[in-house]
Amino acid sequence: MSRVAVLGASGTVGSELVRQALERGHEVVAVSRNPPPSSTERLTTVAADVHDAAGIAEALRGSEIVLDALGLRKGDPPGVLTAGARAVVAAGPARAVSVGALGTGPSAEAAGWLSRTLVARLLKAEVPDKVAADTAILGMGGTVVHVGPMKSGPISPTRQSVRLGSVPRKLFPPMISHATVAAAMLDAAENGPRGEVLVALAK
Repeated sequence: MSRVAVLGASGTVGSELVRQALERGHEVVAVSRNPPPSSTERLTTVAADVHDAAGIAEALRGSEIVLDALGLRKGDPPGVLTAGARAVVAAGPARAVSVGALGTGPSAEAAGWLSRTLVARLLKAEVPDKVAADTAILGMGGTVVHVGPMKSGPISPTRQSVRLGSVPRKLFPPMISHATVAAAMLDAAENGPRGEVLVALAK
């Protein structure tokens, strides 16, 4: 059992990370801007903003694993993802795993030209923030799990995480459930490779 901190714990992937980490027996610190109250023995909720360096540092202190599931909401200022990643780096956990977008940064070539084009058009100004966040996590020896468009649904029984050179070429990015993404991130944190990008897939 490890002490696991989840950034963006109130989001769709973040809430799945909290739930699944507890199911796997971890002690969880759920960090978000507006967390709900908690009375679970192994779950602590902490209100903190990634732009508050001192608050985030305190929230992450003592966690062996940090899972960064931060996403962008309408009206968020630029640099939220980068600020979150830098907070993870500053905390210096033994393992760090963040979620990224298939078709950006390191996975752009592996995703294929159509996926790259779609992601660039859909995400637009978000892409530099995502790439900078990935760079920060990879630079500390962490793992970034890139995924295609997400949807609701259970964990896929056929989930797998592959290295960039093994990503199957498809015309459109494959969809994957939030629950499967969370499972892939936890798998990577518990026994995955360090310092590289993995692509989570569900057949």
